[in-house]
Amino acid sequence: MTTRRFRAYVLDELSKHGVQPTSSTRPELVHEFVRDLYRYELRRLRDRLVRGEIPKAGYFERVVALRRRYPLVSLTPHEWLE
Repeated sequence: MTTRRFRAYVLDELSKHGVQPTSSTRPELVHEFVRDLYRYELRRLRDRLVRGEIPKAGYFERVVALRRRYPLVSLTPHEWLE
């Protein structure tokens, strides 16, 4: 069994999404999960725009705010490890 050490800031960011990988968790698996979660929230935001629940004028700012909640998506899984 391979043991991995996730960087402290990565663990902090993951915990914001309720994710707590162990030393045996593959970083690729966690990265896929977080990426899928980000995509889900992005689609949900777009659907709210289409339904008229949020104004188009503030949509861009909401997308940027959502992106800032997922900084780990821009890193490769190997960058998550020490």
